[in-house]
Amino acid sequence: MLDSLVLSDLSTELPQAVRLQRLVESLQAEFHCGAVALLRLEGECLRPVAAAGLVQEALGRRFTVSQHPRLATILSRSGELTRFHHDSSLPDPYDGLLTERAGQALPVHDCMGLGISIEGWHWGVITLDALDIGTFDEQAQERLQARVPLIEATVRMAHLESEVRALRLSRSAQPSDATPAALQDIVGQSPALLRLQQELAVVAETDMPVLLLGETGVGKELFARRLHQLSRRRQQPMVHVNCAALPDTLAESELFGHARGAFSGAVAARAGRFESADQGTLFLDEVGELTLPVQAKLLRALQNGEIQRLGADQPRKVDVRIIAATNRALNEQVRDGGFRADLFHRLSVYPLHVPPLRERGDDVLLLAGRFLELNRSRLGLRSLRLTSDAQLAMRRYAWPGNVRELEHVISRAALKAVSYGARRTDIVSLDAASLDLEAAPLSAPALAPGAALPGAAAGQVSSTFSSLREQVDHVQRNAIEQALGQHQGVWSAAAKSLQIDSSNLHKLARRLGIKG
Repeated sequence: MLDSLVLSDLSTELPQAVRLQRLVESLQAEFHCGAVALLRLEGECLRPVAAAGLVQEALGRRFTVSQHPRLATILSRSGELTRFHHDSSLPDPYDGLLTERAGQALPVHDCMGLGISIEGWHWGVITLDALDIGTFDEQAQERLQARVPLIEATVRMAHLESEVRALRLSRSAQPSDATPAALQDIVGQSPALLRLQQELAVVAETDMPVLLLGETGVGKELFARRLHQLSRRRQQPMVHVNCAALPDTLAESELFGHARGAFSGAVAARAGRFESADQGTLFLDEVGELTLPVQAKLLRALQNGEIQRLGADQPRKVDVRIIAATNRALNEQVRDGGFRADLFHRLSVYPLHVPPLRERGDDVLLLAGRFLELNRSRLGLRSLRLTSDAQLAMRRYAWPGNVRELEHVISRAALKAVSYGARRTDIVSLDAASLDLEAAPLSAPALAPGAALPGAAAGQVSSTFSSLREQVDHVQRNAIEQALGQHQGVWSAAAKSLQIDSSNLHKLARRLGIKG
């Protein structure tokens, strides 16, 4: 079954996420596993890219190889099968994360895995966990070893498709073992985030000034670093300027430098931020905080491509790509006289809106998984996870402080759990109460069972549902089926009309039981 499915998929154009997800689900079915996970090596961490049988937030985690001896052992033996017997003393990285045993320690069980290599470099690993002793007998091990070429071929195909998409966006693909940190740390699969990343990839290859707009805590600096790492200037420096911390008296010196003796205390000449960023990128963070006098000096540099050190006679040419960020409505500041219109137009040649967390759907759980793993490692815990009521509270909360607030909520709850007596050998579960989100606003009120969902067509919602999830699933299923009908079953066209990434549409349809 696995052989025929994989061979069929290799001859079919599929989104990368769908191809890899079909692989792990097929392995789970054939080997009767509790969980199968495919993890890609990025720097010193393994990142789950597809999983079956693990809780959703596990996909947002990053498993530091040095902290997980089972994963390290599997990774070190590329192309060879590694089996951990039921009496292995090595800790399991998925403790508390299996869907069947969420929040529970994994019982005595079987585990095996493969290190995967592509073109001579370590791509990552695939792991299989079974809850019953003896599941992975000699025959099962032989069957998995025989499928190594098919597994590696699937991963290689997904990798090549990723490179082709990158080339279509006119940028060179980077090898996975040299992926920049900024490319690793953006976590999420929501349509809003994927659209933003696609725009970033396109504009990165130009030298257009980019203005990143978004609420506090959405991660504008992270996206600025991604822009730089995707640009032709990635081998040159990216210099960060916190505009909110630039007082008028020092702003000119900080931005443009000064000559020796330019003012009291200037005992040596000093280059400014513009010169430091020459041939690279200058990131003007919180640009909306600049005072009007500083704005005028900045505008002059942007207009002429020249700077003049304070106290110097000769101007200097600089070649700098500008990325600015603000959580303020600069157009309103321009209208009110608090921001220069000419500077605003110079900075906002290509404005990009970074979506708030409340508009990113289940990305909140993937990000939570990232912060849970960081705190598990930091506190030396065996496992750290969310209960189902905590996950529901996170989905419903409006997150006014966005990703930064989420990180603080997870860190605070983890510390509380330890301070209240949780042992480091326990599987520590954070419930809704420990997150302390009750007093904060919700992003949307829960609907009563049977209530019509906003935007649903008349007659499309059944009279009674047992849960909000069933109501949402019903409307989503109808919307997908209607879009497929309108576009003669062409999934890419249906995805475009629904404003959702094709790979996410396939995954959603599969969960809803829509075949295609």
